[in-house]
Amino acid sequence: MIYLDNSATTLKKPEAVIQAVTTALTQLGNSGRGVHEDSLKSSEVIFQARQSLCQLFNGEQARQIVFTSGATESLNLAIEGLLTGSDHVITTALEHNSVLRPLYRLQKEEGLEVTIIPADKKGTLNYAAIEPAIQENTKAIIVTHASNVTGNVVDLKKVSDICQKHGIYLVVDASQSAGVLPIDVQALKIDLLCFTGHKSLYGPQGTGGLYVRPGISLRPLKVGGSGIDTFNPEHPAMMPTALEAGTLNGHGIAGLGVGVDYLLDETLEKLNQKTRQLTQLFYQEVLTIADVIVYGDFSAKERCPIVSLNLGQRDSAEISDLLSYEYGIATRSGGHCAPLMHEALGTKEQGVVRFSFSSFTTEFEIWEAIKALQKISQKG
Repeated sequence: MIYLDNSATTLKKPEAVIQAVTTALTQLGNSGRGVHEDSLKSSEVIFQARQSLCQLFNGEQARQIVFTSGATESLNLAIEGLLTGSDHVITTALEHNSVLRPLYRLQKEEGLEVTIIPADKKGTLNYAAIEPAIQENTKAIIVTHASNVTGNVVDLKKVSDICQKHGIYLVVDASQSAGVLPIDVQALKIDLLCFTGHKSLYGPQGTGGLYVRPGISLRPLKVGGSGIDTFNPEHPAMMPTALEAGTLNGHGIAGLGVGVDYLLDETLEKLNQKTRQLTQLFYQEVLTIADVIVYGDFSAKERCPIVSLNLGQRDSAEISDLLSYEYGIATRSGGHCAPLMHEALGTKEQGVVRFSFSSFTTEFEIWEAIKALQKISQKG
């Protein structure tokens, strides 16, 4: 199988990640639930992972990194923990359902006001519409750093400046960008950064987290066991314990920490120079196929390694199935949990076929995918 579905999850991981998870399964106890060696070793591994993530994102303190099961839980925690029914929030048409559905639920159940900033036919955000949408009760702007459909990157500096000017929170979904693009939470003045571990951070599935700027207090999604302050009827308020009730996924976090260390050692620039080149090669070659329609803004200097396309009016699921069963190429078709993005692109019914690359993708695999699309197009 030629795996070109890295925006869903990276299949190929650094060998050190696999070794870290294997070791953790046999050597790590329950962090914070004892003073014996295996429990302490687990706490150490988890703390090291916090430090590595803090370094990657240039956070102020490692304890501001909270571990979750992934970006979906992180976004739910950020949204449910920050917003109330009396608030107004601004988000965008680029968003994943992990942002939209929690907002819609609060809108329906508590009366949260939601404004959605539109995107054009290339999937580019209409920045000019953001500031006029701000109201007296606007509490936050929630925005993805990069679209999981087109790979278009949002100018976080531009959005951050608006937030700073009006004194509102900036919440960023970094599901596609963490591990691909540099993210400096201090320079960009990001209040809450939500990320997943199983994509370009090269960690296992079921891992992810949330960076919380010092001084922000979120209502926890869950409370319970913490390993400390047992006789207190309220959950401890200190970070990160305040937002991490229950047993952490120490085995997965062990792998995530090593995945982040791999990125820090190899550097984002080195790893992603390759993916940028492969993405550009694929994009330029598929444009020569007569009935190919490519989505997104490829004139932008900064992009995530995604190329989404269709062959004429053929259903995207049909093309993705042919690529898989006849050519052994894994892609993702359909709506990609981003309904408003597809409405903007005009692909609500057809969907798109998404090709997404990683630093482990080879040029040989790119050419095989190009040739497969050429053959499918010629067969009609």
